[in-house]
Amino acid sequence: MKIKALFVLTFALVLVVGAPAWAQIRPTSGKVLVPASSIEKPTDIGDFAHTNIQVFLPAEPLLNHQSAGPPYPGYAYETPASLACVYGLVSQVTGCNPNKATAVPSGGRRMIALVDAYDAPNAASDLAAFSAQFGLPPASFQVVFASGTRPEYDIGWELEESLDVQWAHAMAPDAQIVLVEAASNSFADLMTAEDVASAMVNAAGGGEVSNSWGGSEFYGETTYDSNFVEAGVVFLASAGDSPGTIWPGTSPNVVSAGGTTVRRNPSTGNFIAEAPWDSAGGGLSALEPRPSYQNGISAVVGRYRGVPDLSFDSNPVTGVWVYDSDAGGWYIVGGTSVASPSLAGIINLAGSFSASSNAELTMIYSKANVTADYNDITSGYCGPYAGYGAGTGWDFCTGVGTNKGKAGK
Repeated sequence: MKIKALFVLTFALVLVVGAPAWAQIRPTSGKVLVPASSIEKPTDIGDFAHTNIQVFLPAEPLLNHQSAGPPYPGYAYETPASLACVYGLVSQVTGCNPNKATAVPSGGRRMIALVDAYDAPNAASDLAAFSAQFGLPPASFQVVFASGTRPEYDIGWELEESLDVQWAHAMAPDAQIVLVEAASNSFADLMTAEDVASAMVNAAGGGEVSNSWGGSEFYGETTYDSNFVEAGVVFLASAGDSPGTIWPGTSPNVVSAGGTTVRRNPSTGNFIAEAPWDSAGGGLSALEPRPSYQNGISAVVGRYRGVPDLSFDSNPVTGVWVYDSDAGGWYIVGGTSVASPSLAGIINLAGSFSASSNAELTMIYSKANVTADYNDITSGYCGPYAGYGAGTGWDFCTGVGTNKGKAGK
């Protein structure tokens, strides 16, 4: 398949092999690329969704490609093992260094469905390459065309799909992974795919449906909220990659997945702390009323739904490795599109299999102050005019915080 030249050539220039490895972490400068699929046009609002991916483009070549572990050693971008270490899913090693952490999660069952628009023709082979790179078991994987026919191709949505299936599998390697492709990025087509995905997960005995896309809130969004209700299914959606809120992340029927920055020592690559990602979505819905599971934070949110609920590394500067052969190889990807499938995997791995999103969110909020279950992020800022601050307990920047271990979810 012909590749979009500008998007790929930019990355081909930095994916250079054959130079010696660096003994210590090499600090890198660079810039963040936002693909067209992640840019919302005013005419899209209420009708079309966009992805929540951003790509970090190093200014200097990524050197010394290797076939196992981080695809390019000597850098501190995140791997399944490094984030499993940070989030307490495996036995921790000092610093949770991406170049030293090797233990990946084990377990997961039933099904995780990823709903996306358009087609990713190499999704299966790219997932296999990702799994081999990081020592993950082969995935039980299938692609379903929600409309019954193969959708058209879009390179930005393809990278989104690669991210979604790879990081859901990374967090719950034994779960069945299903990519449900909508005919387009219209909300009508995506809701058709949502219904297909949730019916499949229900038939599999329960699990999760992840949605990494969204759009600005709009009058009429509440009429779609019923598409995120299905027995035995927990729905998740990205909170967005800009200050404020997006739908369906504001739906009371989804776990809203927010974004953090995983801070690492620029010389050693060792973990320092997590902070809010200042570009992550968060705030009060303009239209969705406060759900019952947020009654305990009514003094903060008032009458409306507050987001996010739970967060995960999303800053592209501290991004995760994603493999997409059709788009040129290995990418460093961020955005809250990382958070939704990864948290779906963690919830699957925890094994509670809640009866609904409401039941899952009720559990999360009831355990929010249990320090063995969640990391409360208490400093940093986000939101419109950088006006929200992280603090003790739930906040608009990271919700209840980030994951710790398998309990409480």
